[in-house]
Amino acid sequence: MELQHAPEPWSRTPVTSPSRRPIRLVIPARLRTGLGCDVVGTSREHGQRILDCLPRIGCVFADDSDDGSADGGRWWWVVPAGSHIGVDWPPSVTYTVGARRADPSWTRARRGRFSAKPRLIHSPAGDSPYTPPIPLYFLACRLAGRVPSWSLAAGA
Repeated sequence: MELQHAPEPWSRTPVTSPSRRPIRLVIPARLRTGLGCDVVGTSREHGQRILDCLPRIGCVFADDSDDGSADGGRWWWVVPAGSHIGVDWPPSVTYTVGARRADPSWTRARRGRFSAKPRLIHSPAGDSPYTPPIPLYFLACRLAGRVPSWSLAAGA
């Protein structure tokens, strides 16, 4: 039985989704998502640096959307639901609550140049899809040139 997690309503971090809908991800079926799934979006450049630095990494997705940015898309890191509570993610990060598992159907139509869904670029060796959110948060802050900030009262 998978545990359900409801995000706390008093988050200090604005949560956004570029599409205003949950991002749909094809998380490998062998991975357990009992803690719920949120995603942290970074630029491709920051994503590569984070990938090189973290000792343990969960699922990482890349979207190839041509949003006009110099970095050519975003990398999405799966974190446990509620990883935004009590912390101030840097403005260069997009935190999206409620990522959903997409149907990994083999019958999907062939995709054009840019994918509508982020594609999996890193799969963990273990059974957890999650990147540890605290090291990810500290690295995101460091790359953004921002001092990490959190509130102990958020969980009280």
